[in-house]
Amino acid sequence: MSIDKSLKRKGSLVRARSVLTRAERILVLRGDDKFPEGRSPYGLPKVRVVKIGKKPKKAAKTEEADDKKKK
Repeated sequence: MSIDKSLKRKGSLVRARSVLTRAERILVLRGDDKFPEGRSPYGLPKVRVVKIGKKPKKAAKTEEADDKKKK
């Protein structure tokens, strides 16, 4: 009997999460200077989650070829 996909690896979340934890939201707000010292961690404003896109396979191959040509 095989193991279900969701049970194989707990620490490998491949896709991007759409929700940040409170601590992650505070770090993003501090980076934007929107979270002053002494502010309550409750009732935080919304924070946009930036999704990182993957490079197309063709572009990655052409970059590798360009690097080899330079050497």
